[in-house]
Amino acid sequence: MGARILFSLDIDGTLEIGDPAGPITLTQVRELINRGCIVGSASDRVIAEQRTMWEKHGIPVHFVAQKHRLDETRSNFQHLDRYIHIGDTEVDKRYAEMHGFEFFYPQEFCSIA
Repeated sequence: MGARILFSLDIDGTLEIGDPAGPITLTQVRELINRGCIVGSASDRVIAEQRTMWEKHGIPVHFVAQKHRLDETRSNFQHLDRYIHIGDTEVDKRYAEMHGFEFFYPQEFCSIA
């Protein structure tokens, strides 16, 4: 069994369906889920809007969260090998590091996925 990894994804500027669009595709998100990773979003968008977005695209994510509350996401998924947040801003980086997540910009995604 491989490493247990949680991927937290910002939406705007990160995902292809964000506003603005980012470089990470929904196909890539599905591949992470199929590989057994825990995947969800942590954004400034409200929780209901995030859920609706994932449902609209038929992607069964494990969580949706507000990025400033990544500590709650981490406590809901304990004992994993890695916690990774991917986002396009310094605010994403600050919250990720504040809550014990590794941080990567979307352009770095292929090197960690």
